Order: sequence, then structure tokens, then C-alpha cells
Amino acid sequence: MKSFFQFLNEAQSQASMQARKLNLKSDGHGGWLDTRGKFVATTEDGKLKFLKGKPGKQEEDPKGKQSAKPQQAAAKPAAQPEAAPKAKAKDGEGDSSEMMGDALTVAFGRFNPPTSGHEKLLKAAKKVAVGGELRIYPSRTQDPKKNPLDPDMKVSYMKKMFPDFDEEIVNDDEMRSIFDVLTMASEQGYNNVNIMVGSDRQSEFENLATKYNGDLYTFDNIRVISAGVRDADADGVEGMSASKMRKAVADGDFDSFRRGTPKSLDDGDTQALFDSVRQGMGIKAKKKEVEEMWQIAPKCDPKGLRDNYVSGNIFNIGDIVESLNTGLIGKIIRRGTNHLICLTREDYMFKSWIRDVNESVVNYPGPSGVPSNQREIGTDAFRKYAMRMTGTFDIHNFINKYKKKTR
Repeated sequence: MKSFFQFLNEAQSQASMQARKLNLKSDGHGGWLDTRGKFVATTEDGKLKFLKGKPGKQEEDPKGKQSAKPQQAAAKPAAQPEAAPKAKAKDGEGDSSEMMGDALTVAFGRFNPPTSGHEKLLKAAKKVAVGGELRIYPSRTQDPKKNPLDPDMKVSYMKKMFPDFDEEIVNDDEMRSIFDVLTMASEQGYNNVNIMVGSDRQSEFENLATKYNGDLYTFDNIRVISAGVRDADADGVEGMSASKMRKAVADGDFDSFRRGTPKSLDDGDTQALFDSVRQGMGIKAKKKEVEEMWQIAPKCDPKGLRDNYVSGNIFNIGDIVESLNTGLIGKIIRRGTNHLICLTREDYMFKSWIRDVNESVVNYPGPSGVPSNQREIGTDAFRKYAMRMTGTFDIHNFINKYKKKTR
């Protein structure tokens, strides 16, 4: 017969195993904290019992960025009948009659730069989220080719362009990938999640989100919903893309750029956005020498992209790349005819089309490449460079602060 201590140890082990899968930490007293230190669950009958409830309205942090930390949650309505964790995502364009009760709806994307096409996606997401919470997460990557705007500037323009979604746009530097978003939602006690994407990205998100359900996060239902069909050849909103906007900047074509922005952005702010994108791309005013089009807007030059890929000039085995759709960073382990198989450092695998990846510039908030004078050992510039490359944010320069001053 098992002793009381054997039963107790087995119960604690069950809860611990479940907590490890969700990246929760013990408080030492039967409680569990999420990655942000928020108390989210207790141990009952050997299993994790989450504090069910919808997170409160997002708070503003001292820097003016919205925080995704929830306030004290209120009790949720009666739980829905339990469903298989890896429920297949449903197709469709967000018919509100098919929605799951009390689900979190998220939109994760580059928005670099934001366009009128993105406004269509956000409106579709709001329709799906009726009765539930909507969160919009702009990605955090910046580089001069495909992501010219830094995250803070991008969020600032998004709030001007999409004023109806001001409170839903989340500026959180910890939400770097769709996995970060889903993990946090699971930690906060959501059972159901809707992910809004463009139609050309629906399959990618479906496969990825459901594949790791029950491992990185746990949901009863995951729905990946298309915001509508996109037609790259169309002249209206359906054909608008960030690639076309970057091409317009490279061509110095302000009129085409203006047609890609919503009416809520006046001409002055549109010109400022145009100039910001141009500056981020490293293009001087009235200068025609720019990167080849396949590098800055691959959808506008698929042949150039394909030729360079087949020739082995880009995306080779062992290269580190980032998925521009999901934010995942990984090493290329297999090259397909027009796609890549990649592995993250946590050993999670993802697949991406060559048009949807970029050479990874990890934690570097500016143009790729660091001048040699910023990599001199012992300088503040080198310390900051090393912190960016290692993902470290809280090292202080104690040596220079406390060293003995001489005349």
C-alpha cells in the first residue's frame, strides 16, 4: 500500500510536469506564477487549477506602452463542454454566428508599414471578437529591407491610422512571436483562442498553432480565421500590401503610397510615414540607388527572389532566419523548391515560404551590420552590442560608474 507521502509526491509531480509545459514557476506554497510573475494557478488534487477569468483592461506602464498583464480576474461563466486540445482550426472569414463564447481573439503581424489592407484585417478581427477581447500585436523586428519602421514608431502610426483600435493595439517587447502570444493567453486562463490572419497565411498559422497545442500552451479550441481573400493584382484594399508600399517608397512614388493608407491618416502624417519608411530603408531623398526589389519587396519581384535562392546566394543550410509572419527565429535545416524547414533553438520546427523569411537580425534595433568602432572591447557601444546579440537587457556599466576618476 502506498504511503501518504508517496501519494503526495506523485500529486506534486503531476502538477509540476503540467506547470513545466506551460512555463509556470512555483511560489513554494502550492501556487504557480506565469512568466511575468502573475499568480495564475494553484495545486488541487495533484493537478493545476487555474484562476479562471478574463484579464482586465490592459494597464499603461511608465513608458507609455500598453502592458498585457491582467488585473484581478472575475469568475468566468460556466465552462464549455471539454473538447480535444488539438481541435482542427476552422475555415471561414469570421462569421460571428460561429464564434466560441469568451474566446480571446488575436492578430499578430508585421504591419511594416501599416496599410489600408491591414485595416480590413482588424475590422474582421473585431467582428469575430464580439463579446470577447481583441488584442493586436505588431511584430518587434526591424531591418532596412523588409521592416524599416522600429516597433514604437510603427505602433504610433497604427494608432493614428486605426483610431478605432487604439486600445487593442499592444506595444509589448516580450511578444516577439505568435508562440509568445499564445503562451501568455494560456497562462492567463483562456480556454479558446481565435487567430486572425490574411488568407495567404491561414494554412501556415493553422499548422503551427495546433501542432504545439498541449505542449507550449493548452487550449480547448484554436481557430485560425481568414480576414478575406487577398489578390496581389487588385488595385483596391484587397491588393494592398506592405511590399507594395515599400516598393512605392523605393520608387519615390508618393501617390501610390498615399493610395495604400486609410483616409483617417491626413496628408501631412502620410508624408511623415513615407519619409520614415524611406529613412528606415536607408534611401536618401531623390536618390535612385536602392536595394534590388526582390530584397525589399519580394512579392513584387518573385523571379529575382527565386533566381537568387536557386543560385544559393540566400537562405542556405545553417543560416539563421526569421519568419516574417509568425516572428519565429530558427536555423535552416532543409531547403525545398520554394520553402524552408527551420528549427528554433528550443527545437520547435516551422516551415515557411522563401518570400516570408528574412535573414535574422536578433535584438538589433537598426540597420543590419555594426561598425567596427561600435565593437571595441571595453566601450559602452560594445556592451550594448553584446547585450543585443545575447538578448540581455539589465546589465549596468558598474566599471565605468565606480572606477576611480583621475585628472
